[in-house]
Amino acid sequence: MTLDNLKIGNQFFLIAGPCVIENESMAMNIAEKITGFTNKLNIPYVFKGSYKKANRSKLDSFTGIGDVEALKILKKVKDTFQIPVLTDIHETTDAGIAAEFVDVLQIPAFLCRQTDLLVAAAKTGLVVNIKKGQFLSPAAMQFAAQKITENGNDQVILTERGTTFGYTDLVVDFRGIPEMQRIGYPVVMDVTHSLQQPNQAGGVSGGLPQMIETIAKAAIAVGTDGLFIETHPEPAKALSDGANMLRLDLLQPLLEKLIRIREAIV
Repeated sequence: MTLDNLKIGNQFFLIAGPCVIENESMAMNIAEKITGFTNKLNIPYVFKGSYKKANRSKLDSFTGIGDVEALKILKKVKDTFQIPVLTDIHETTDAGIAAEFVDVLQIPAFLCRQTDLLVAAAKTGLVVNIKKGQFLSPAAMQFAAQKITENGNDQVILTERGTTFGYTDLVVDFRGIPEMQRIGYPVVMDVTHSLQQPNQAGGVSGGLPQMIETIAKAAIAVGTDGLFIETHPEPAKALSDGANMLRLDLLQPLLEKLIRIREAIV
């Protein structure tokens, strides 16, 4: 996969899937449903699923079903539906391992300044999606991108996912989308994570899923290149980040609305 695969005229592309790979049937079901939507609507699609979750509030939080098992499921999604897949990495050693199974490596927001991690991702030659830290200005992402490009890889995506607003909330400054686009790379709006309410007293992040449509519409109106949406058939039963996910059956009608907005502004 290259960034050119994500360009169909003026259409936005979609990165979507579960927060974490819970089991094979769930991943395959989500991929099949979303591929049906995106093929029908002519939206370039990248399946997203974390093969492990390293950043959890509590020690007993779910972190995954096993690295190799989850990566093999991602590869099966890729091969079965002929779509690119994305997963996040947390340590330098993860880069080479995950690169054997996926097409896009994602750098989590909290790790976007970790030079060794970015360099390891760059050296795989895969597309690298860097999430903007909740603590960084949009302009500061140019330096994260340089860590990729100066290691011989110009396949960079930058993702906005909100900015810390107090201790337990995030806010989206939509000026950040065009500002990061001026750095020279596609910019994605992470709709669902920007609606997290982290650091809750109970040790599990909350969220505002009722605002997903609002954030997505605004991002498309501003001109984002892509959208990142975590989705699950039953968010209340999801093993990670269910509080801010979009229910899977709501995705297609949302995409249809967003296409009309995109058509109105181009």
